[in-house]
Formats: sequence, C-alpha cells, structure tokens
Amino acid sequence: MDEHLRRFLEYLLVEKGLSSNTLSAYRRDLQKFFNYMSTKNQKLIENINKDFLAAYLFHLRKGKDSPATIARQVASLRGLFRFLCMENILESDPSIHLETPKIPKKLPRILSVEEVDTLLQAIPGSDPALMRDQAMLEMMYATGMRVSELVGLNLKQVDLTMNFVRCTGKGDKERIIPLGSLAVRSTRDYLEYARPKLLKDSRVTAFFVNSRGKRLTRQGFWKIIKKHARMKKIRQEITPHTLRHSFATHLLSNGADLRSVQELLGHADVATTQIYTHLTKSKLKEVYDKTHPRA
Repeated sequence: MDEHLRRFLEYLLVEKGLSSNTLSAYRRDLQKFFNYMSTKNQKLIENINKDFLAAYLFHLRKGKDSPATIARQVASLRGLFRFLCMENILESDPSIHLETPKIPKKLPRILSVEEVDTLLQAIPGSDPALMRDQAMLEMMYATGMRVSELVGLNLKQVDLTMNFVRCTGKGDKERIIPLGSLAVRSTRDYLEYARPKLLKDSRVTAFFVNSRGKRLTRQGFWKIIKKHARMKKIRQEITPHTLRHSFATHLLSNGADLRSVQELLGHADVATTQIYTHLTKSKLKEVYDKTHPRA
C-alpha cells in the first residue's frame, strides 16, 4: 500500500502539478484509510470493494467527522482508485458509486471597510517588527493573497518601481497582482529600514522575515494578525484568511467584475469566487431591510 500511495502522490505532483499542501492532505486522508484497512485485517488494495468503502464512510460518520472532512476523504479515495485503474493495478473502480455528503455552505467571515481601516491604522514608531507587521497586513489586504503565498514571497517577486507582486499560487501557477499606494509605502519602509535590522544573514531571499532573520511562517503571521486585532480592539474573530475574504468582497461591492476578482485571487474555477457575490447580496438585503419604509 505504501508503494501505491508513493506512486499516486508522484503522479499528482508530476502530472497534475498539485501543491505540497494538497499532496499532504491526500497523504493524510489515504493513510487514515490504510490504517482502517489494517484494523479490519485487510492487506490488499485489490480486495477492496464498494461495500468495504461504504463501511469506511459509515465509520467516519460514526466518529463524528464533519461532512467536509468526509467529502475530502471521498475525493482522495476516488483519485487513488482512478489512478490504480489507469495503471492496470485494478480492473474496476470500487469508488465509482460513492456518494459525496452535502456540505452546508458557510459564508466566509469578513471585516467591514471601517474595521479594515482600524486594523491597518499605522502604529507610530520605528520598531522593525511593527513596521514588518504593517507591511504584511497592508499587502495582504491590497492583494488578497493566501497566507502561504504571502509568507512564501521572495525579494525578486516584489517590484516597488512598477508596484506589483508576482505571486506563486496553487500548483505553482504564477499571477501578477497590483499593489496600492498605501501598501507600497509601508512595504518600502519595511524593505529599506526594518528588514535590514531583522536580517541576520544577507543570503536569505525571503521577503518577510522574523526576529531571527528567517522566513516568517504561516503560524507567525497568524499570531501577528491576532495581536494587532487585540491592539486595535477589534472584537470580531480574525484569521489570516479574513483579509483575503474582505479583499474580494469589498472589490465586488465597489463594482469589480467577477472574472477580474477570480484572476486576482488565483481561483481555478469562477464558481469558487461566486461565494463572495452571496456576501454582497446579503449586505444589500441588510441595507434594504434597514432603510426601506415598507421592508
């Protein structure tokens, strides 16, 4: 089974160009399935049938796994069994009739424009870490990048002359995102004054570095955004993705077309971007209910 998993992940990497995060998710899901096989004394993937898979999904539901987690498991299993059929390891696909559980749609949490202004309000002083934080928050809201894309930036990907960022997204797909004037200003201040003070080794190519001069991590940025939300007394729960959601929603609310927002966010499918139109409609309904005399 380990060999099947290795070859499948290699196929996803080389042929499909999936990101390391996606590959890790596949590995976790399928290892969980293989562990279940072991508990049932099932040693050969060739002996797996639809009844065994149905029992596994029942096991997950009984264990109170969420519909989203089970849906991801189904997708991982389908991918693996399709691959094994393609490689002639299996004659038929036992996962073909698996049903994906319905996932209730959750609208992403966003900040209002006023809350974003509060969060991004500059903190006076020349502390290098605070200047870095300011630049990161401004850039996140200005570009809508994923947190992994933000912390993954290297020096050569940020152009403060032409005011854009070359961002490497999922599947190593590159996109160019413009930077607004406020983000450019705070980023330039960070690059000229703060980064040299934080840096311990001039060979480090990471754009954003921590107090030890190393590349800042996703967990590091999570702590940064939480800290500044507390400092600015923002009561709403904020995650790094909140600024990405707010970026998209505010663009659409102000007249940006869906395809442009899709390209800026790096979504492969416009349907993924459409969730933000639901947010703008919800806001419109809220305004209507508050202001129309006969609402």
